[in-house]
Amino acid sequence: MAGMIKFSCKLLPNSLYSFGVRGISRSAVKRHNLRATKSCQVGAALANTLRREVAGGCQMTSSSYVMQRRSFHLSPVVCEEKVVACPPFPESVAEGDIRWEKNVGDAVNVDDVVCEIETDKTSIPVPAPVAGVISKRLVDDGSTVKAGQQLCSITIGAGGGAPAAKPAAAPSPAAAAPPPPPTPVAAPAAAPKAAVPPPTPPPRAPAPPKASMPVAAIKHAQAIDAATVKLPPEDPTKEISGTRTEYRVKMNRMRLKISERLKDAQNTNAMLTTFNEIDMSAIMDFRKTHQETFTKKHGIKLGFMSAFVKAAAYALQEQPTVNAVIEGSEIIYRDYIDISVAVATPKGLVVPVLRNVESMNYADIEKGINALGEKAKSGKLAVEDMDGGTFTISNGGVFGSLMGTPIINPPQSAILGMHATFERPVAIKGQVVIRPMMYIALTYDHRLIDGREAVLFLRKIKAGVEDPRIIVAGV
Repeated sequence: MAGMIKFSCKLLPNSLYSFGVRGISRSAVKRHNLRATKSCQVGAALANTLRREVAGGCQMTSSSYVMQRRSFHLSPVVCEEKVVACPPFPESVAEGDIRWEKNVGDAVNVDDVVCEIETDKTSIPVPAPVAGVISKRLVDDGSTVKAGQQLCSITIGAGGGAPAAKPAAAPSPAAAAPPPPPTPVAAPAAAPKAAVPPPTPPPRAPAPPKASMPVAAIKHAQAIDAATVKLPPEDPTKEISGTRTEYRVKMNRMRLKISERLKDAQNTNAMLTTFNEIDMSAIMDFRKTHQETFTKKHGIKLGFMSAFVKAAAYALQEQPTVNAVIEGSEIIYRDYIDISVAVATPKGLVVPVLRNVESMNYADIEKGINALGEKAKSGKLAVEDMDGGTFTISNGGVFGSLMGTPIINPPQSAILGMHATFERPVAIKGQVVIRPMMYIALTYDHRLIDGREAVLFLRKIKAGVEDPRIIVAGV
């Protein structure tokens, strides 16, 4: 007998088995009981059925039945389940809170984000390793998980991906043939009687004028007409509808960590802030003059941030104490400049780091800032992108801030705050002129940095932005 017999076991409904037989006589089949085993035994009824199938497929040779015998074969398991585990965390992160992106019963493809693990520094996406359907969640939304912990199970191949389009059914002969002409309907023998028109309702009595109504009734009717139903907002973080309801939302780990670090900075550092102002006329003219050429060569626009980052790196080389940090009873001086650039995201403030800025030019800085900004917007910043940093620049001017005092980003010792540019009257060579001016602020740890060093540092930034030629000349 040629061919393959396939069957499924009730004890293992997700499994499919197939086998065939050869080379034994019919009498041998009667003497031996066929048994199949893979974590369960096939019942007697299945064995009898197999013997009947074998006997029915026998071939006559020398007045005896001869069959082809083949070895027992088990096919791979169908509808297997895959357990998704929490990915490993960086060394400085021990745990995180889970936020589900997919629900039970949702179909996923390979690399679809099933959930995100929010740590105190960044969010780690968890992709689906296989295509299928999410069959079970093993942890609740918002729960704290650790590396290697099981998160959910996915039934492989049970609906993952877009379903294939069904082929169009061939038209039946009856549908292809044109419909027969309609049979004419015989005219009625007699015309129906004319319909009797309905009786006309009596006219309504005219409503009394409003002047004859009581004043209370008029106000009540107006209140009903003006009444509107107010529903609570769908997102209480973006809308206030006046329904006098309150919402409690769990603070995510990133926001918790930010609040802890800022409070620690206030408790640890002796923070002091000094101010200055910058005439932005020269850098605005420089940007306008070279914008087209810069964009064609580097494929990115020239902004103001690169001028401030480069000026800060130049000033840090002049004042190494601002680039240092206190650790215990020691001062650590760094022979490199890594500048953290504060970026606002929907989940909180993040500070990715530009490394070795002392060796960068304007184009390198713009490309680095653009790459970090794209990662921050898409939520793909890694912990390594935010580790370290010797100095921070915060640009509140993009939101229209006129002046403010930034808070030190620990364990650093100073932070530069940029603000918006506004036209103001200023005195230049004894004359009052209108110039685009920006206030800048330097908050520093007075335990390490004296006032003289802080003021000289801020003046060097002012000079480097107002006239970039001094950076090239090294004066």
